[in-house]
Amino acid sequence: MFGFRYIKFDPTQHVIVYKGGEMKREGPGLAFWYFVPSTSLVAVPLGSSEAHFIFEETTSDFQEVTVQGQVTYRISDPTKASQLLNYTLDRRGERYVSTDPEKLQQRVVNAINVLVRSQVQGLTLREAIARGDSFVDEITPQLAERQDMKSLGLEILGLSILAVKPNPETARALEAETREQLMKEADDAVFARRNASVEHERSIKENELKTEKAVQEKRHELESADTTHNIELEEQRKELVAKESENSRTEAEARAYALEAVIKSLAGADPRVVQSLAATRMQPDALIAAAMTELAANAEQIGELNISPDMLRELMNKSNRSE
Repeated sequence: MFGFRYIKFDPTQHVIVYKGGEMKREGPGLAFWYFVPSTSLVAVPLGSSEAHFIFEETTSDFQEVTVQGQVTYRISDPTKASQLLNYTLDRRGERYVSTDPEKLQQRVVNAINVLVRSQVQGLTLREAIARGDSFVDEITPQLAERQDMKSLGLEILGLSILAVKPNPETARALEAETREQLMKEADDAVFARRNASVEHERSIKENELKTEKAVQEKRHELESADTTHNIELEEQRKELVAKESENSRTEAEARAYALEAVIKSLAGADPRVVQSLAATRMQPDALIAAAMTELAANAEQIGELNISPDMLRELMNKSNRSE
């Protein structure tokens, strides 16, 4: 009423009150009465703001890439910001009287665009795609040191590069090349695995051959030992046979000598005496046979010969037992 108005600001707004062209008070989150016709209110936001950006740049090998990311910033020095940008509120204190606050975001994005362009233009397509994360480490300090950012009293809270992408045709070409490389690596892996399998099998074969060779050598050694042992046995057997032959010959010579001596001693004896001496060691049946032989030799001189049944039976029994 009567041109006076009460207003209250949030803590995230830094308020500067001008009256008659002079600053009367300032601070965050103020609440006060003011005379509308002679008072100007400036409200600078202190909260953080985010800005998303997409840039299309050209690499050193003349390939187009799209850089996508976001930046978070805040006004750390509201006095500097109010001196370069118009943050004056209307009479009701509800909205800004100019579009300068909206242009702050674009100024930040433009500064990032300049820095990103300087980075991308010095890289090839592959390098730009591979170094997307390193852009943040290189651009952030440069952005904070820019004179326009300092003049506006801005503080960069965070910068993120979300993606660095080539155009669709180039991306398909890179995908095809990468696919071929992956297939080649897969073929190399298969070849290496097969080669390792062949080497392993060769090692197994070599071990089997070495084992078989060792077995053959051991078998040959055993056979040689057996042959040597058999030769020694044959030599011993040969010596034994020679000894037996020599002993048999000596024994035969001894027997021949004894027989010759007996023959010489009996050469002048009566045959009947010799026959009687031989009969002394004969068995009864042999004696009977000899007697029969003698009778048969003198049969023309025998007139009659009687053989008793008992004697004949006894001779028959002896004959059957001998059979």
